[in-house]
Amino acid sequence: MLIHAVLGFSVLETLVLAALLLAWADRVAGARLLAAFLTGISLWMVGNELPNWIGPEAEPVAMRLLATAPFTSALFFHFCTVFCRVDLGRWGVAAAYALGGGASVVSILLVPAHLVHHRDIGWIAVADEVGVVASMAWVILGIGGVWVLLHALLRARRLGDGQKLRQIAAVTASCLWGLLCLAGYGIAVLDLPIYPFPLLGLPFYSLILVYGILRYGVFVANAWARRALVWALLLALGLGVGLVVVALTPLLPLESRWLGSLAVAASVLALNGPVRRVAERLVYPGADVSAADLAAWRRTLGSAETPQALAEQAAALLSTRIGTQVEVHIGEAPAAASSTPQLVCGRASEGWAVSLQGWDAAPPGPRHVAELFGTVVAEAAERVEQAQQFAARERERQLQARLAELGALAATVAHDIRNPLNIISMAVAAAPGDTRREVAEQVARIAHLTHDLLDFAKPWKLAPSTIDLAAQVRNAAMRLPDVSFGPGLVQPLWLQADPSRVDQALTNLFENARMATAPANDADASAAARTHSHVHIDAETTDTTVLLHVCDAGPGVPAEIRDRLFEPFASRSPGGTGLGLAIVARTMAAHGGTVALTERAPWSTCFTLSFPRTPAP
Repeated sequence: MLIHAVLGFSVLETLVLAALLLAWADRVAGARLLAAFLTGISLWMVGNELPNWIGPEAEPVAMRLLATAPFTSALFFHFCTVFCRVDLGRWGVAAAYALGGGASVVSILLVPAHLVHHRDIGWIAVADEVGVVASMAWVILGIGGVWVLLHALLRARRLGDGQKLRQIAAVTASCLWGLLCLAGYGIAVLDLPIYPFPLLGLPFYSLILVYGILRYGVFVANAWARRALVWALLLALGLGVGLVVVALTPLLPLESRWLGSLAVAASVLALNGPVRRVAERLVYPGADVSAADLAAWRRTLGSAETPQALAEQAAALLSTRIGTQVEVHIGEAPAAASSTPQLVCGRASEGWAVSLQGWDAAPPGPRHVAELFGTVVAEAAERVEQAQQFAARERERQLQARLAELGALAATVAHDIRNPLNIISMAVAAAPGDTRREVAEQVARIAHLTHDLLDFAKPWKLAPSTIDLAAQVRNAAMRLPDVSFGPGLVQPLWLQADPSRVDQALTNLFENARMATAPANDADASAAARTHSHVHIDAETTDTTVLLHVCDAGPGVPAEIRDRLFEPFASRSPGGTGLGLAIVARTMAAHGGTVALTERAPWSTCFTLSFPRTPAP
């Protein structure tokens, strides 16, 4: 009969699902409880069907299998409390198991039902007084589990937790579907004049539960679960088609079992593609990513020119697609944990790779979309990296071209002004002393500018060695009249650097700081003394960087030159050449570091040098 074939398939399907959950038990909270519950459901269905499979003589075994229903309800109640994170305490759970287990033991000992024959189902168990009392136990536990689900559902809605709301709603829907299917037994027991058709939907109870599990992330969804669902659907549809074909076989002109079997096999193969597509929609709802979607993502992300811009565009696209706020990080993962799902795209040994963080409770559909979207983000990150490398090479090429031009110009100027300067110096030899001193200062200034210009323009070749930056800072700062050192300079700071170039950069910064804090007259000197105006130097280290801060309490850097402070001739302090900070920036770039104007209270001006850190020798 059709109902017996459907129920037999339901038993097999439920046991397969229970085995899958047990396989994931080490990684999934609550998996063992749900697997045990599904196993109990299978035993209960076997108890109902065993007399129809074997005969009335199987009644004793069937009655004892049916007697396990209250304990199975206790497992369901316990699972609901774990899934909804309802803490009933140790004694609350123990009371549920005591009620279910006690009712099952009593039913096994006293035999809760007897068999009667039904016109549509065949042999069916009808409860006596003991069975009615035992049924009250599993009904109470079942209602308790559903109440826990509904209470958690209302709480999630009140808190606005859409993710949890959908999770609980999916599991609740599967439970309600199961109750609806079991109403078929009620129709048979009450001997109502209708066919117990709800029982035909029992195989879909497990499928709906799998749907809730896989769609809303109650448990881990992976390829094995997807394949299991695909083949469960194939078997279900194949069985249905096969029964129809077998029923129609007598109408064929040629009676043949082989013909019926061939028709069943052909039907299953023909449905293979559509069923797989249906299964994909069940496992990954909302995850239909088309080629047009991928092309649109690539086109939108293709406009990003920096990792920051790429991260912002990617976060906006993915958040809009899945309806949940998502953070996207390009380069390094964020140090602090976040409750917001994150897509992290980082550089790996074989290219850019994407990882999902904080997606454990996410539905497989959005998670599948995020995985596909991540491949597009990785492609875009690779393109941005290549574009930035090309831009850096182009900037370096242009810089070297400009420096070559500047070097040629500086060499020509230095050669052409050297003789006029000598003539001027000799011409004022007989002039008064003040005139000679003034001319000598201006000639020295021109010579200093020529020297700096030649040094800035010529190609550099570093001669790195292991140096102690703290010691070099203290030695270079000896020329400063009023300087203080922070605690970061107490310990050695080891670097691989060119000591002469580092000393030149430090000298330029210290000279700028000295000139910024130098009083213009005696009155200013008195004010400076009252405000303790001086230069302060400190350092700090990270895992990969040594930071040196050179700060002063001078008038500060004018706003109009901050953006081009490290360009040649951007700053022309009295007596300076306008190349000091440009030389500092070039020195730091040559060492793989940076220099920046930073804010460090209470100082008005602070320059921070960032050196790559070197392990201590």
